[in-house]
Amino acid sequence: MTVKDRYTSKTPKFFRKLRNIGLGITAVAGALLTAPVSLPALVVTIAGYGLAAGAAISAVSQVVTGKEVEDEPKPQENED
Repeated sequence: MTVKDRYTSKTPKFFRKLRNIGLGITAVAGALLTAPVSLPALVVTIAGYGLAAGAAISAVSQVVTGKEVEDEPKPQENED
């Protein structure tokens, strides 16, 4: 299965929720980082990590599929 096939196939319900949570985290972190007011360094640092984590969660959750990938056939042992 190619990455394109994975990306366009149906995502299970749990991972759709997880993807949306990741997008929410990313949106909040982005808003904090681009705020026109000066924020404490701790808040900016946490927002940076939140932006990275939210983007990673969303990306990974998007490529999970409901289909099971078939295992490669195991090599047969010689019966000598």
